[in-house]
Amino acid sequence: MWLFYAFGAALFAGITAILAKCGIKNTDSNVATAIRTVVVLIFAWLIVFIVGSENTISSISGKTLIFLVLSGLATGGSWICYFKALQLGNVNKVAPIDKFSTVLSILLAFIILGEPVSVIKVIAIIPISVGTYMMIQKRKVEGNNKSSSTKWIVYAFLSALFASLTSILGKIGIHGVESNLGTAIRTIVVLIMAWVVVFLTKKQNGFAKIDKKSWVFICLSGVATGSSWLCYYRALQEGEASIVVPIDQLSIVLTVAFSYFFLKEKVTKKSLIGLMLLISGTLVLLIK
Repeated sequence: MWLFYAFGAALFAGITAILAKCGIKNTDSNVATAIRTVVVLIFAWLIVFIVGSENTISSISGKTLIFLVLSGLATGGSWICYFKALQLGNVNKVAPIDKFSTVLSILLAFIILGEPVSVIKVIAIIPISVGTYMMIQKRKVEGNNKSSSTKWIVYAFLSALFASLTSILGKIGIHGVESNLGTAIRTIVVLIMAWVVVFLTKKQNGFAKIDKKSWVFICLSGVATGSSWLCYYRALQEGEASIVVPIDQLSIVLTVAFSYFFLKEKVTKKSLIGLMLLISGTLVLLIK
């Protein structure tokens, strides 16, 4: 059953990237992140009360709560970097780097969780790494645009690093905690972090400048994110982190497809070959 939840997480994650890109065209990425987090928080706690897991809050141990908070901080860092990268670069360029968190998660799962690194996993890392590299294509720029054109790469790699930490910390933190409740608690941490960043960067006045269309896309991306999270952490609770994470990374297929059809972002032959390698490496990880 956890495989079903893992694939559900991938579906909603793929939709999230496109909706978010549409929402931040005319909006500061930190402001958009803060708004989306409010939507996710409402969504997450609504599910908690629907399943009735709010009564188990008092049974959460101190250690578990600490790891949930740490996981939330890592998620907040990943979000802030990811949506900044989306604002500066193309979706079909940012997403592959963010999905490189698969490789980092496998390594961290081995070091921290003690999950075995089989020959299959080692073999899979190669096409995933090569595919990610091939999908990153530098754009020709002129003058002052050259600096801003490369910043998205830094933010995308930081997003991948924080995302991998999120998976590992989340796996540790959800032991003995109902998955929906764990997600809701983590979201509170992300919410606080997102709004602190908005006020530290003095972007709070940007809310009044957001147009109605952007509001709709930002909120919809929040709903998609909430759905992805709920599926993802339910899968993490029941399955292996080193398997759940790669399945979630398959969302890149939807992301690239949607970016091509809806955002009109070009996909070169080299990028397609890279995508195929990335997908093949991910599928190899599912071999037992």
